[in-house]
Amino acid sequence: MSSQNNNAELKLDGKSYSLPVIEGTEGERAFDISALRAQTGHITMDDGYGNTGSCLSKITFIDGETGILRYRGIPIEELAEKSTFVEVAHLLIMGRLPIRAELRRFSVVLTRYEMLHEDMKFHFEGFPATAHPMAMLSSMINAASCFYPELLEPESDDFEIEAARLLSQVRTIAAFSYRKSRGLPIIYPKPSYKYTANFLHMMFSEPYQDYELNPEVVRALDLIFLLHADHEQNCSTATVRMVASSKANLFASSAAGVCALWGPLHGGANQAVLEMLNEIHKAGDDGSRFVAAAKDKKSGKRLMGFGHRIYRNYDPRAKIIKKACDDLLAKLKRSDPLLDIAKHLEQVALSDPYFVERKLYPNVDFYSGIIMRAIGIPLEMFTVIFAIGRMPGWIANYREVNEDPNSRIYRPRQIYMGATQNPYVPIDERS
Repeated sequence: MSSQNNNAELKLDGKSYSLPVIEGTEGERAFDISALRAQTGHITMDDGYGNTGSCLSKITFIDGETGILRYRGIPIEELAEKSTFVEVAHLLIMGRLPIRAELRRFSVVLTRYEMLHEDMKFHFEGFPATAHPMAMLSSMINAASCFYPELLEPESDDFEIEAARLLSQVRTIAAFSYRKSRGLPIIYPKPSYKYTANFLHMMFSEPYQDYELNPEVVRALDLIFLLHADHEQNCSTATVRMVASSKANLFASSAAGVCALWGPLHGGANQAVLEMLNEIHKAGDDGSRFVAAAKDKKSGKRLMGFGHRIYRNYDPRAKIIKKACDDLLAKLKRSDPLLDIAKHLEQVALSDPYFVERKLYPNVDFYSGIIMRAIGIPLEMFTVIFAIGRMPGWIANYREVNEDPNSRIYRPRQIYMGATQNPYVPIDERS
């Protein structure tokens, strides 16, 4: 970070104020308005925070105009090709790629803390059969913190242990939530399995027969986790930082992130894509009629999985996951009519002037749902998969907030638009 000498000048009511200009390591520039209210009595108005930098961060860089995504400076394309989710989690949380001994230690710690306290089973039993897995996930992450009183201490002796416990147990909680929602017996984790393979084991094994782990399936799901591991200051990550700023513990802050992610405009987007593809398929359409309807604002139809709040170019994660989707279905020797529709929609969107002019390119949600469908993950678990993948980013952002000596509790302002002062009217006198 550097401050420029060419400060911005604000003129207001005949007075001039100097606003420092901050520049990030990748050239992003911002006006520092930290002292604006104290100096001028004014605040800024930015509905939805689309033009507001809420923090200084060293975790993830995105250039939406050119389609760049980097974790700790490393391009997502290189990580997708050469790394694994667990290694990327270490990169995000600890700030660097691990050497062999560090990765081995991190993996050992993940295995050590993969089991839930046995009393947690009673919490699962309290949920109705209709409970959504995301509701169980957020509740059970919070409940898990009750079994670790050291989380409530202001200073943790070993953040790596704390982070690994949450990162490991989130997949156990997720798998248990799925089993509960289907009325199936709980399957415990196996210490001999690696992170993603263990999750699939807990999801799909039976007490009498282990799930047959297909290396291509394991790699495809691991890639989904990796591609979702962090994405700058999105709704759920900003929520985690907001809660963390109050000095809430890691589990509570991450549970809040799960709740934010649950929304259909955020983590529920990949589910919406599959629902759209199903709707098109049931209508006997190859996508052409749906595209025509989506271009008509009066139709109420919307092309899901296209466009992004940040990217004005092709989402780099979508390029990676599209290839992974094609490869997986080819290796599984499965054809999927929904994939055929998805490919047709992509071709239309990349060539139709309506979509090109609006820069509505396919995003990561467009293909991730197809992969999860091929693996056998049910629709209600799609957002849960997203939450498992995003956990390293949440943990890294939580750590960044707590290790910043200048951090203070987040407290946005507002512009009040309600009634002006008026007297209390006794109930008998109210019309």
